[in-house]
Amino acid sequence: MRILVIGATGTIGSEVVKALADGNEIVAVTRSSAPVSVDLGDPAAIRAMYAKVGRVDAVVSAAGATAGIKPLAEQGDEDFAYSIANKLMGQVNLVRYGIDHVGDGGSFTLTSGVLGRQPMPGVAPISLVNLGLEGFAKAAALDLPRGLRVNVVSPPWVDETLRAYGMTGLSGLPAATVARAYAEAVATRASGTVIEPR
Repeated sequence: MRILVIGATGTIGSEVVKALADGNEIVAVTRSSAPVSVDLGDPAAIRAMYAKVGRVDAVVSAAGATAGIKPLAEQGDEDFAYSIANKLMGQVNLVRYGIDHVGDGGSFTLTSGVLGRQPMPGVAPISLVNLGLEGFAKAAALDLPRGLRVNVVSPPWVDETLRAYGMTGLSGLPAATVARAYAEAVATRASGTVIEPR
């Protein structure tokens, strides 16, 4: 299979590349480097990326920037707009613009996250986009042509991220364990599902 992996050098994305590499051609995409780059907040950039890479069998997104964590009263319009434009609409547009670039029976795998279902103070924009993505996938699965599939992986806290930010008191999973859920999403024949790594 030829698999487009967006966010291919990130904490989760680099492990997703490893999990999918055996027997597949990985087209690695990052925000600003690699042979192919894309800004998910820019619809034109997403269209240009697809034009550059051509036909693929699967698209995996392990990317999507959001606003920072701060109380709701301090979250401005720009915080919500940034989260919606990047993590929500960026991934929605990967599906919308990718329909004609993914082969029959191919798949899209998107990323939501634990803060959609288990929020904590200060994450309203993040929770909004995570659950929005899950709702989108369930509905889009009913409309996709040619046997195309769309699923969402909802990662828990990732050990490497918790350590990097000095976040104590939370438990997570190693990125390599989380990455196995993305491989499962690419392989499954189901569509419109939310996969929670364990």
